[in-house]
Formats: sequence, C-alpha cells, structure tokens
Amino acid sequence: MLKEMQKDDFIVSKTDLKGRITYVNQIFMKMGEYSEAELLGKPHSLIRHPSMPKAVFKLLWDKISKKEEIFAYVINKTKNGNEYWVYANVTASLDERGNIVGYYSVRRCPNPNALAIIKPLYATMLETEKRSGVDASTKVLTDILTDKGVSYDEFIISIQE
Repeated sequence: MLKEMQKDDFIVSKTDLKGRITYVNQIFMKMGEYSEAELLGKPHSLIRHPSMPKAVFKLLWDKISKKEEIFAYVINKTKNGNEYWVYANVTASLDERGNIVGYYSVRRCPNPNALAIIKPLYATMLETEKRSGVDASTKVLTDILTDKGVSYDEFIISIQE
C-alpha cells in the first residue's frame, strides 16, 4: 500500500558516521510504522526500498562525504511492507572543527508532478543496474542531465517547484 505524506509534514532523522539512526521524529515513526526503540541504533538502510537505484545512494554518499548537501527523491519501505515517497535533503553534521560527526536528513512531501518524472527514470536506472551495474545506472542519469543541459541539483530542485 502506498502511504502519502501530508503537505506540511517533515520527516527528520539523524545518523552516526556509519548510518546508524541516532534520532527520529514522530512523523518518521508514523510513516515508517516503527517505534523509536525499533529504529535507534539500526542502520538507516532499514527503510530502503528495493525499487531504489543504488546509483542514487552512491551519489548521495559521494556528496555528503564532501560536506555538500543533496536533494533527492526516495521511495522508502515501512515495517509492514508499505511504501512512501519523499523529497529528501541530506547534509553532514559537523563538529566545531568542521569534522563530519554524522548526517541529518529532512524529508518532505514530494511534488506529484516530479514523481511522474522520477518514477520512470528510477525504473530505467534500476533495470540498467540489475543488468550492468551501478556505474551503468549512473550513466543513465548523467546522460539525461547532459541532454537537458543541467546539473543534478538544478534538475531535482526544478521538478520539485
């Protein structure tokens, strides 16, 4: 069953350097159908949906490990096998010396018009990934961006507006 975020909802989570959950808000628990005890200390990948291309997560980790923020569309799975789409913003959490000490993510309701673009793109990327690997899936995305003459960030932000 597809669950949908409310327009004013914000899902918030924090993780440590290894991606283990250190904080979740109430909306995260409600959408994910988990209790706080079931989430804290667990890998954030617990909610990773099998329809999500690994290439998108590779891009995410590449950017946040360089202290760059990223926006991405993500489909998540719930404890009970349901799914929900989010428009995610992920950043590194820094200490007073500028060292990465964890990661912070805020997700909001995705624009339905954006999902009409993202869903077939991710399906193509995932199919390519299964056949030829993550690099080939990444190439599907970069070829589209090149054809459109935009960066990843410009593309993702423009379809959310």
